[in-house]
Amino acid sequence: MPNPPSDAATRRGIAPVICYPNDTLPSVDLDLLLDARKSARKTAEVLVPPRDARCFEVPAGHFFRITSVEGPQVGDLNLWNLHDLNERFYSGKTRALHGTHVTTGERLWSSFPYLRPMATIVADTLDWYGIDQYGGSVHDVIGTRCDPYTGNLLSGTQYHHCCHSNLTRALADHTGLEIPVAERLVHDVLNVFMCTGFTRDTGQYFMKASPVRPGDYLEFFAEIDLLGDLSACPGGDCSSEHSSDTAACHPLLVEVFAPAEGTLSGWQSPAPNGYDRTHGR
Repeated sequence: MPNPPSDAATRRGIAPVICYPNDTLPSVDLDLLLDARKSARKTAEVLVPPRDARCFEVPAGHFFRITSVEGPQVGDLNLWNLHDLNERFYSGKTRALHGTHVTTGERLWSSFPYLRPMATIVADTLDWYGIDQYGGSVHDVIGTRCDPYTGNLLSGTQYHHCCHSNLTRALADHTGLEIPVAERLVHDVLNVFMCTGFTRDTGQYFMKASPVRPGDYLEFFAEIDLLGDLSACPGGDCSSEHSSDTAACHPLLVEVFAPAEGTLSGWQSPAPNGYDRTHGR
């Protein structure tokens, strides 16, 4: 390791600059959404089995809730535009705009060239957790998803009920796509209920036991027509490992709610990003 320069402390001491100041993002009228939610009626539900995934559809202007129903369990969430699967949740840009973890009033953004809000978080029963002494927090957009390729790379295994494979099977079943086509559409996730961060000394991604308990939920408002895909992670609460048949795992419940007519007066589904897409040519 080379010797540090004489001004190393000065270089390290330079104050950081936020890359994407987000005070000019389109505003969220949370009061309007919460008022509409009060009279919304349940229209559908999907129970996601442990170590598996299921798809669900949410019309624009509706709400959907993900709930822990039996025991501590984390979930991996994918979202697409229901009518164009090329438009999908963009975890990296969501992270850049909001931070490593998301909560009430923050949004899940879609991929280029669309870059618009797909869903807005309207309720989070775990928002009390904040950031713990290890730098951990809940609902991250930093992890990718447990997958069979990394499992094979690190352990030589052929494990098929990791979240990547779960999401792939569920998407194929819901859409009729062949498995290789569906797999290419599966993308980095929102880790619902998962408690994660980066170690201070080595900068490695870590997980710890989720604080989620039965009855806790994360609720969203659908900004566009959505196809969702949720995997109940084979790591259970991710307190020790994932991609495992030994961790205690539980189902997750997805519920969809339709607002009463007239309660979203003035709300409009966001248009795709206004950039002209010429890229200087």
